[in-house]
Amino acid sequence: MHDQMTNLRYDWTVDDALELLRRPFHDLLSTAHQVHRRAFNAQVVESAALLSIKTGACPEDCAYCPQAAANNTQLQPEPLMAIDEIVAAARRAHAAGATRFCMGAAWRAPSDKQVEAVAERIEAVSAFGMETCATLGMLTPAQAARLAEAGLDFYNHNLDTSPEFYPSIITTRTYQDRLDTLDAVREAGIAVCCGGIVGMGETVADRAGLLVQLARQNPHPESVPINLLVKVPGTPLDGVDRLDGLDIVRTVAAARIMMPNSVVRLSAGRSEMSDELQALCFHAGASSIFWGDRLLTTDNPGEDDDTALLNRLGMTTGLSSRLAPNLSSSPVVADRELGR
Repeated sequence: MHDQMTNLRYDWTVDDALELLRRPFHDLLSTAHQVHRRAFNAQVVESAALLSIKTGACPEDCAYCPQAAANNTQLQPEPLMAIDEIVAAARRAHAAGATRFCMGAAWRAPSDKQVEAVAERIEAVSAFGMETCATLGMLTPAQAARLAEAGLDFYNHNLDTSPEFYPSIITTRTYQDRLDTLDAVREAGIAVCCGGIVGMGETVADRAGLLVQLARQNPHPESVPINLLVKVPGTPLDGVDRLDGLDIVRTVAAARIMMPNSVVRLSAGRSEMSDELQALCFHAGASSIFWGDRLLTTDNPGEDDDTALLNRLGMTTGLSSRLAPNLSSSPVVADRELGR
């Protein structure tokens, strides 16, 4: 299926994605960078801040997560933060250069009362002009509508991996549960932030399967975070083999080609990436990062390190790296090179 107005594709197959991921490295990056420049300013990176507003004691069993109660990580649970604390953190992030403020709460599925409490916090952060994002777990349609009413701009709900590999990572929530929440968010008129994690021991076919699940959504997610697994002692994935850095670049490049108008965010795991590896990811089409030295409960490069890297690359941060909405004929490039 194609969008005739923008020539976007929604009919990607796993074979298509595998062809991209296995393409000679420089050919893949060349195509991805051309696609990127059709819709984005390659010299601008969007910056977002992420704060854990309710930490730990999550009933899910996600094998990668230090906040899962089932994982012995010694993380101390913390209750929902007060509004004034969250607003103060958002103001600090804004002053440091972040343009979007993301709030994460370790719930499986929040109650209506909990959603109302978060809605009040969204309204408070929105009041001084920052974009807002939240990740709270599974939502009902009514809860998504309440968050939209509060002014929420984005809702993050990652698919994590392919449907086939997913049961090896999580057993307390089904893949369809995640898709249902995405449907509720989209129906409420909130922009979708949805991506996954690489480096969990998945195969190349699993990475292709994840990308296909994302790229077959119509419309594509407005934001696509690509996370590198952060191995935390006490989690089941602590001992998994380290992913080849070039596979991260390939995943970013394939995401850029398959979802040419989506903002691809280089997310968790940047503290374990060299400056050179991050630069390759930017070249491949990543145009957003998290700003600040903490991502929920794991480390992230600080603003000084990121500013120094972007300066070396001749890049800057900004509210948006997009040149124009829905400006991309780039899938034609991908189609031609796939022999379509």
